[in-house]
Amino acid sequence: MEFIDTIKEKAREDKKTIVLPETEDRRTLEAADQILKEDLANIILIGSKDEIEKGSTGLDLSKAEFVDPETYEKTQSYIDKVVELRSKKGMTPEKAKETILNDYTYYGVMMVKMGDADGLVSGACHSTANTLRPCLQILKTKPGTKLVSAFFLMDVPDCEYGEDGLFVFSDCGLNQNPNSEELAAIAGASADSFRLLTGKDPKVAMLSYSTMGSAKHADVDKVAEATKRAKESYPDLTLDGELQLDAAIVPEVGKSKAPKSKVAGNANVLIFPNLDAGNIGYKLVQRLGNAEAYGPLTQGIAAPVNDLSRGCSAQDIVGVVAITAVQAQNQ
Repeated sequence: MEFIDTIKEKAREDKKTIVLPETEDRRTLEAADQILKEDLANIILIGSKDEIEKGSTGLDLSKAEFVDPETYEKTQSYIDKVVELRSKKGMTPEKAKETILNDYTYYGVMMVKMGDADGLVSGACHSTANTLRPCLQILKTKPGTKLVSAFFLMDVPDCEYGEDGLFVFSDCGLNQNPNSEELAAIAGASADSFRLLTGKDPKVAMLSYSTMGSAKHADVDKVAEATKRAKESYPDLTLDGELQLDAAIVPEVGKSKAPKSKVAGNANVLIFPNLDAGNIGYKLVQRLGNAEAYGPLTQGIAAPVNDLSRGCSAQDIVGVVAITAVQAQNQ
């Protein structure tokens, strides 16, 4: 069974309610149609039902819940809550009303905050910042979380590396240039995400262009220090670095370059030193390796909210909704 089929099976076991705010995008509506057909989640579509139906010709959205912010009976309570949460930042009732009526992602986040939905997926036609800003303002971070980060679940076909081609790549969507403490926190969160979604033990590689001191540079020092911090913070985690990519995932190279490492050659969680490397890396694997790339998925927010690449397909949205539902089951 393929990874995403396993996730879908889990999603069906305890159905959650997921908000899809980008109803102006046909891909969202196509995904909703498939999600409902496959019985993966209950779906809330935000916007005018008439407008959504105009854009959904040929699709069956009869089982979806339509929420029009202009007429929904709970809109005023959402406005009041935004004012309560953001009054110290200058939020007024007028600003709150304008914000949630004009920004459907913000409205969807309020539905999650108020317990009317379990999670949200957005980003097909909005930037990561547009998706995550309301989450950080309204939902905040999980207790004990050091920072919010973003990862991709990569499923590479016909691949002997990682967990039969399954990897977590992190951070590929949010933190531009994390310091060593932040990289260590990203490693710990990514290991938890890998275990949650795959049911397998994470083996975490802290990536660099150097392996175990083979090069000298401040960038290498950052990853080496991050490795040290991560080992101190997560002593039970199988983690090592700094490792070059081939040393991390190719067994014979790992044995040659880092013979004493329990991770080298076997890594399934790859922690990139900065956002440039992570973003370029996942897109290379996605496009040249024909990999399924699910994400950017977030970790560290108080409720499951996940971003999408603006180049995503309807099928990608279906997968991310199923993953979001599984994350919601484990909140």
